[in-house]
Amino acid sequence: MSKPALKRCAIYTRKSSDEGLDQAFNSLDAQREAGEAYVLSQAGEGWRIVPTRYDDGGFSGGTMERPGLQRLLADVEAGLIDVIVVYKIDRLTRSLADFARIVEQFDARGVSFVSVTQAFNTTSSMGRLTLNVLLSFAQFEREVTGERIRDKIAASKAKGMWMGGALPLGYDLPAAGPRTLQVNEQEAETVRYIFARYLEVGSVHRLCEELARSGVVSKRRTTRAGEPAGGIPFSRGALFHLLRNQVYLGKITHKEAIHEGAHDAIVDPTLFAAVQVRLDAQQRRHKAEGERRVEKAPLTGKLFDASGEPMSPSFSRGKSGRIYRYYVSASLQQGTTNGDKSGMARVAAAALEVWITEALARLLPEVSDPLARLQRVTLHSDRLGLHLPAALARDAARDLGEGMEIVRVDRSTSVITVPVILPLRGGRFSLQPGNRSTSEPDRTLVAALRRAHSMTEFDKVGLSVVTTAPASPYERRILRLAFLAPDLQRGIITGQQPRHVNLEFLMKREIPVNWTAQRAALDWAV
Repeated sequence: MSKPALKRCAIYTRKSSDEGLDQAFNSLDAQREAGEAYVLSQAGEGWRIVPTRYDDGGFSGGTMERPGLQRLLADVEAGLIDVIVVYKIDRLTRSLADFARIVEQFDARGVSFVSVTQAFNTTSSMGRLTLNVLLSFAQFEREVTGERIRDKIAASKAKGMWMGGALPLGYDLPAAGPRTLQVNEQEAETVRYIFARYLEVGSVHRLCEELARSGVVSKRRTTRAGEPAGGIPFSRGALFHLLRNQVYLGKITHKEAIHEGAHDAIVDPTLFAAVQVRLDAQQRRHKAEGERRVEKAPLTGKLFDASGEPMSPSFSRGKSGRIYRYYVSASLQQGTTNGDKSGMARVAAAALEVWITEALARLLPEVSDPLARLQRVTLHSDRLGLHLPAALARDAARDLGEGMEIVRVDRSTSVITVPVILPLRGGRFSLQPGNRSTSEPDRTLVAALRRAHSMTEFDKVGLSVVTTAPASPYERRILRLAFLAPDLQRGIITGQQPRHVNLEFLMKREIPVNWTAQRAALDWAV
């Protein structure tokens, strides 16, 4: 009689909370003990326990981001496991979608799944059907439990209890007993000072700066992991939240409802109401200013950067109170980067609007409102693309200036390409005569090119090879210039490169090895 084939069995355990995990024998140990007993009962079938533990203490079954589970799945992919043993199905997952993906991965590797208390095996179609039904009930139970918890929180808040979250400055929560906020008198004085000082200063921005200079910081606390948190200068958003927080009136909020709290108020209602009136007035003023700025931004929805991203109106306020308007690309507003090689991610709004309006008036003198007929503007560092109806573009062709070109996009639209000089940080705009190149060599860029060639020499077939190792990361970036296409290097030496191509521009860009790709990457038309 032949011996049964060896089946390597992994036992997976999970507990949603970390409560009791510090005990000598906890829930994870109990689950593993039951799994080991089950595997031993199948020893005659060749089942053997793998020594690796796959435990997840304090992790919800509603997520796949569990270290023990991820380690288990990795070992399944590596072919180290034949059978997965769990105490109950919902220990593996409570999500039907996640369960389907896991079982599919198990089937692909020929791995069986066994529940100790429910005795199912996913190798059979009936087993998979039954597991799906049970898992659906497990998911239903989880959702019902979530609803019960939400209902309990709502009911507790209606009674004025504090139900969690970061404690507001001015209050503490007792370690034991009812969940009622207790006034911290020292912090409460700080809160009252902030409310009163805001009315005197009249600006959250200036108050934020003043508090930072005075060393007033947010509430210090300790996380569940025992790490210190808080104790940092207030941001404007944090100050707005503090000044609007109903908890300082002795209230507890839940969604749109406001309940009487079981804790004491620390801000006088009259002072709180005065602060709200001032905040509302400021909010209305900023909204009105924003609406006026939008009205003053005629290129809204029409202006795009070289990567095709929309450029939206924005503004900043100078120390004198003057407002400076800009058009800013979406990637810059979101703090990300894009593929725009021109570097024109922000441009002064007023100067650009005046320039485009005047250019269209010269090109289309018979059109009463040419800006309204403008379909789109594409902004590069050295040119603008004015998208117009094809009929209007044909009329403008009679008065094209030097360096302007018309490109037909389709039957209904044409683009007038206008060479311009656009400073990166605002300033005046001007037409650029002739081609898009500079008139004299950039000495800094030429010196960098010379330095790059000093680290190379030509081999027998005329290709540049590195002979001197770069001494620093800066020199490694410089060395790339020696491998530019010959005509691009010639353009640098003679000062015929596009105006946006300087040493700073080249140091920040990735330069492809392929010469044709270099021109596209550097936005260098020759």
